[in-house]
Amino acid sequence: MSTEIEIRIGLKSGMADPEGANVQKALNLLGFENIDTVKSAKCYRVVIEGDEKYALSEAEKMCQRLLANPVVHDYSIAVAN
Repeated sequence: MSTEIEIRIGLKSGMADPEGANVQKALNLLGFENIDTVKSAKCYRVVIEGDEKYALSEAEKMCQRLLANPVVHDYSIAVAN
């Protein structure tokens, strides 16, 4: 049995997000004037052999060991639909 996990990683509140700022600026230049904020994030979809509980546990370990820096990143883990 395989479980597909979605991991989203973004910058913590208060961290500079130059990628999000550049996208917001470009959208404003294209005429999208009502945009308050743009924040960038990465999304990973990982298929893990095992049940949901095991897959979520493994995804947590992946975030702690490689995917996220706890000083600057927040992340969320969920079973993908």
